[in-house]
Amino acid sequence: MSGQPEADVVPHHRGTTHLMHGARTTGHHFTVPLDHSMPDGETITVFAREYSSLDHDDDDVAGLPWLLFLQGGPGGRGARVTQLGGWMKAAAKHFRILMLDQRGTGLSTPADAKTLPVRGDAGAQAEYLTHFRADSIVADAELIRRQLVGAPWTVFGQSFGGFCALTYLSFAPEGMDRALITGGLAPLDGSPDRVYTATYQLVEARNREYFARYPGDRDIVTRIARHVAAVDERLPTGEQLTVERLQMIGSFLGGNTRVDALHYLLEDAFITTPDGERLSDVFLDAVWAQVSRSSNPLYALMHESIYCQGAASGWSADRVLADYPQFLPTADELLLTGEMVYPWYFQQDPALVPLRETADLLAARTDWGSLYDADQLARNTVPAAAAVYQEDIYVDHDLSMETARAVNGLQAWKTADFHHDGISDDGEGIFNRLLRLTGWPA
Repeated sequence: MSGQPEADVVPHHRGTTHLMHGARTTGHHFTVPLDHSMPDGETITVFAREYSSLDHDDDDVAGLPWLLFLQGGPGGRGARVTQLGGWMKAAAKHFRILMLDQRGTGLSTPADAKTLPVRGDAGAQAEYLTHFRADSIVADAELIRRQLVGAPWTVFGQSFGGFCALTYLSFAPEGMDRALITGGLAPLDGSPDRVYTATYQLVEARNREYFARYPGDRDIVTRIARHVAAVDERLPTGEQLTVERLQMIGSFLGGNTRVDALHYLLEDAFITTPDGERLSDVFLDAVWAQVSRSSNPLYALMHESIYCQGAASGWSADRVLADYPQFLPTADELLLTGEMVYPWYFQQDPALVPLRETADLLAARTDWGSLYDADQLARNTVPAAAAVYQEDIYVDHDLSMETARAVNGLQAWKTADFHHDGISDDGEGIFNRLLRLTGWPA
């Protein structure tokens, strides 16, 4: 990667190939530097799984170009699929797909409350985690590409994966044949405050839209909030359900189809017991699945840092909340929140409690490096296309278009037909459209 020493050889273990329903899969383990500025220093493992279609025989697959998929997050492992559908079905017609477990996730060297204490105290843990942002993920990808592929590859980034694709275009464009981005055009400068100022407004509007669609759910949410404020209701891991954590089910609002699943969740809320009205186990289990960070603690730890360059986040979403008191848990009409991360996560979520001091140190850190090179993006020559969702509550449309205009040659497809989870809704159609926008033969 430009500006950093590069390892000549990346140790690589190729696993067994398995045949699934219409697909073949092969796991790959790579040994990469923890700090890419020190290629001879400490190493970690990064795992990636290769997918190809059984419509291609072994000889055909060997001649296909590669596509790297960068998952949303931060802290999201690569998808585990048992058959090719949606965007993967479309991509597998033309590519071998490499699904990356970004460092710290999945089968890559893990970073969580059980493993981070190996690093030492909170300060040592925070220092270690500075190597888990987009710049390091892209450097991993480049080492893997040179070892596994050799030639430039197509990079497809969803959400945070799109942020990583922009970093890739900034610092290693020679490794890219084309870039495809969905719901992932990050602001290139400024503090996280810009992001949350925009997204609080978007999430509020989405709340209004939801409750207009399901007016009876307004009363149900109010009932639940008043109930948990007065009655000790426990989530499956034993901690009390609070109003703040109840608000987190607003994650459903970020999708075309998931928004209706919120209605089904709420209709399961109450049951009658010998002790009176209580929340059902079905409801509590479903809420826990949405609000717990036990499976992806990096999401909470690193979330605000993905916007930081040269300045601290200072718990941005929590500070900006002061300008949006309608989101406070004491508001008369409770609003559900989006993907904001707050300090109290590390007090109320058992999976995050041991990481509280580490999170505070990351939020206070001021020496974050650059994630983008504006000059390089302005002279970009890599074919690039992005789906920009006009009603995306997680990645603001206006900020996305600001970035689109800053990347030379990037084709931005603006659409109101999808929300942030567009590739879960019509992945095949979206992928094919972006591919065509980058000049792929019809």
